[in-house]
Amino acid sequence: MVVLPSTQPPAMSDPITLNVGGKLYTTSLATLTSFPDSMLGAMFSGKMPTKRDSQGNCFIDRDGKVFRYILNFLRTSHLDLPEDFQEMGLLRREADFYQVQPLIEALQEKEVELSKAEKNAMLNITLNQRVQTVHFTVREAPQIYSLSSSSMEVFNANIFSTSCLFLKLLGSKLFYCSNGNLSSITSHLQDPNHLTLDWVANVEGLPEEEYTKQNLKRLWVVPANKQINSFQVFVEEVLKIALSDGFCIDSSHPHALDFMNNKIIRLIRYR
Repeated sequence: MVVLPSTQPPAMSDPITLNVGGKLYTTSLATLTSFPDSMLGAMFSGKMPTKRDSQGNCFIDRDGKVFRYILNFLRTSHLDLPEDFQEMGLLRREADFYQVQPLIEALQEKEVELSKAEKNAMLNITLNQRVQTVHFTVREAPQIYSLSSSSMEVFNANIFSTSCLFLKLLGSKLFYCSNGNLSSITSHLQDPNHLTLDWVANVEGLPEEEYTKQNLKRLWVVPANKQINSFQVFVEEVLKIALSDGFCIDSSHPHALDFMNNKIIRLIRYR
């Protein structure tokens, strides 16, 4: 049996506090044993040993964040996830660990549902471009610097897609270049469906260190290792990625020949 501070065995309704990966949850023995064939059912029916933290709470060395969804399933036998839930893979692994078979089956059904919802999708991109002057110093000789300036093209792309998976795909292809390093654009997702990109073209005469100093990011596409110095190149590369993922140009927009000149680009996908 589980060793508790009291000498009396716990009643099914008595509260039990769990420490799951550093997060505390309070529930009842009845909830934890609601699926007897699961690992939790075995642990809290005395069939498996349990560990305790320094406060006497039952300790489980697993992810504490997603355990809330597992615990709620034990309570209600229903899978409740927020619409923008992004940890499906992690939750599935945790469900496999705890061996809650009905939860595993519910997750499989949810993934099929999400997959069907992802098949039909819309992609909308709004493009903006401006030219501004950048000022910088140029080292002409030891201890001798001169002030210079140059015109700089600044690009902005606001991207919305009903397919979260497509934005993840886009994030695996497009990278910011800053301080000589590439970083994925996925860190700039506003939410699972929105992405805003800001970058500059190469600036004539601008020393490499000035890009870092002035926080000017350039945009690259991989694995081609190609820098995106214009909207035409950007649209071409995004179009390649989108078409490979089943998107096509929205027929309600101008003719395909005018596609590259549009400031608003819309693609759709039907499957």
